[in-house]
Amino acid sequence: MNQPSLFGSPACRSAVANIDGGARGNPGPAGYGVRIECDDGTLVELKEALGVATNNVAEYRGLIAALGWAAANGVSRLHVRSDSLLLVKQMLGEYRVKNERLKPLWEDARRLAHRIGDVRFEHVRRELNTDADRLANEAMDEATSG
Repeated sequence: MNQPSLFGSPACRSAVANIDGGARGNPGPAGYGVRIECDDGTLVELKEALGVATNNVAEYRGLIAALGWAAANGVSRLHVRSDSLLLVKQMLGEYRVKNERLKPLWEDARRLAHRIGDVRFEHVRRELNTDADRLANEAMDEATSG
């Protein structure tokens, strides 16, 4: 993750967050990756090994990490790009969240999105999400080796 400025908060009011999560084995060693690009050009990369989890849990944990970072850093407009159609459709309210393990994650994500205010969700093809995928794979490697 890039270090914050020593001269006050960044001028990141608007940002694009590419998110990805995965698990090897589903469930299996899991992790997420997030790449946030602020309107001022600041780049932030987040990743975390999650231990054993499912792909969908890892995707939601990546979303929560992106939303949490944005809320903590004063972002008021966030465009979330994900290659998980399920996550995007659930966040848009087009699909119900049926899985009991995903419901609390979905609720956390909705709360954080509400705090930010203007959050848009877009489903993108995997090849347009390469940075987040790279970070998620690094995190899964850490989950496998750790």
